[in-house]
Amino acid sequence: MTYRHPITECIETQLQRYLEDLKGTPPSGIYDMVLAEVEKPMLQLVMQHAKQNQSLAAQYLGINRNTLHKKLVEHQLLK
Repeated sequence: MTYRHPITECIETQLQRYLEDLKGTPPSGIYDMVLAEVEKPMLQLVMQHAKQNQSLAAQYLGINRNTLHKKLVEHQLLK
């Protein structure tokens, strides 16, 4: 039996629902839509878990701190 991560299952289920809801209308911009919908809440939760420490959050995410800062600004998550 192959292990499937629960996040993968959630995304697949919701994306399938989205495509079905289009009722034959061709989809457009799915890649950017999914990234935008996933990225902001992920950043919010990781920042909370890191107690707003950007260096630690960047480490958790496996990205450069400057990249994290840029994304936090893009999503208006800096106070």
